[in-house]
Amino acid sequence: MARTFRADRLAAASASALLLFAVTACGSGPDPEPDPAAPGKDSAAAGSYPVTIAHKFGSTTVGSEPERIVTVGLTDQDAVLALGKVPVGTTEWLGAYKGALGPWATAELDGGATPTLLKDTGTGPQAERIAALKPDLIIALYSGLTKEQYTTLSKFAPVIAQPKQYNDYGIPWELQTETIGKALGKEAEAKKLVDGVEAKFAAAREKHPDFGGATGVMATPYEGKFVFGSQDPRSRLLTSYGFSLPAGLDKAIGDKFGANISEERTDLLNQKVAVWFVEDVEKNAEKLHKDPTYGDLDVVKQGREVFVPETSDFGNALSMGTVLSLPYAMERLEPMLAAAVDGDPATKVEQPRS
Repeated sequence: MARTFRADRLAAASASALLLFAVTACGSGPDPEPDPAAPGKDSAAAGSYPVTIAHKFGSTTVGSEPERIVTVGLTDQDAVLALGKVPVGTTEWLGAYKGALGPWATAELDGGATPTLLKDTGTGPQAERIAALKPDLIIALYSGLTKEQYTTLSKFAPVIAQPKQYNDYGIPWELQTETIGKALGKEAEAKKLVDGVEAKFAAAREKHPDFGGATGVMATPYEGKFVFGSQDPRSRLLTSYGFSLPAGLDKAIGDKFGANISEERTDLLNQKVAVWFVEDVEKNAEKLHKDPTYGDLDVVKQGREVFVPETSDFGNALSMGTVLSLPYAMERLEPMLAAAVDGDPATKVEQPRS
């Protein structure tokens, strides 16, 4: 079963380190490390080219407006679509949607062809299939791309890899949107999109002042109790609402998007609200509550849990955490959070109707 939180990203990161593609093709290689003093780096005016974007492996220059875009990053397609471009190829993650486009994104096709769906099976991007699509830009922002994979893909087209200042799969949706906007020559449009979603969060914080300062955690019962760190989109969603993450969360999981915690660290789950991504709401809740290391915590006794069906459209939208999926997810999550933190254990946290 495809799990939306993608614990397989951890396995992929290890497996991909063993991979060295044996394909060859003509095209541009990786650019050298950026010179911070050089003009035009990361600062091109809207619509002007060339534009140079720094990333984990140096920098990449986009010489002209791209028309054949392949997204290797697992959620990068949403920002591309929101900015008026339809990728020729996308990379499967959730395994639930044609072209890797959720219901929040399909309207952005505007009659265009559904992108070719690529796979990352744990050994890296499908280089030969990507080459066959004849891309003029490859975007890998929400990814765990290795140096070897970056070098190989750069033979086919300019590659924008994940930023070095964040963990793999750790780019914030705002930076993801704005970076893609820069690459597409649509910086102003990208900023407007970001401002629109941030305005929704601001309105939610104003409507629910009890969110501010309250602690919250995102988790899933994968092989025990798996919690998401501060650089995961799900955790960032909570902090955008005004919640604070548990003290010591990142120290407990290391430099990953999330990790399983020991029985001794179930205190990380005892917050003002605990949001669980589960296969089956009733069955998983019952199993968790029977576990005395969790079931006896105040977060359970006081009814401060939110359960999200992880393979539903709602769960998938939360997991993706993009400029397009966030409004879809917020509409459903906000009333659940409000019910969980209202101070009344009798308040039932209702599942969204759709």
